[in-house]
Amino acid sequence: MARPASVHPTDGELEILRVLWANGPTALSTLCETLRQQREVATTTIATMLRVMSEKGLVKRLGSGRGAQWAATITQKRTAKKMVGKLVDHVFDGSADLLAAHLVEGGQLSAQQLAELRDLIDQRSPAESSAKKTAKKGAKR
Repeated sequence: MARPASVHPTDGELEILRVLWANGPTALSTLCETLRQQREVATTTIATMLRVMSEKGLVKRLGSGRGAQWAATITQKRTAKKMVGKLVDHVFDGSADLLAAHLVEGGQLSAQQLAELRDLIDQRSPAESSAKKTAKKGAKR
């Protein structure tokens, strides 16, 4: 029995999406030229991948014929959120704090990245703690 198609982009599809996110709507020929800067790809392969990506709802075709362009229909931020969510669910048993601990303890973050992470946590913490206090007050009434 065949495995169902994933709604998440494959590595090759992510390569295409990165070009579309960086450049906006792009013609097939330009897309292939850009991808060929990294590795050799056949135009027919990219065209097939775009068709599959369109069926997945990741891209859309704008226009028709030789003047057609391809555009991403999903943002980089949303794609990252969905893919990180899958990673957290499948690898870290749904525990985002285990992922964060893994990144910190694994030495994969520079001192600057750790400082930025600390700042993000500090910025978010007061808002969350006041929201929790408000929720507790409402529950007591």
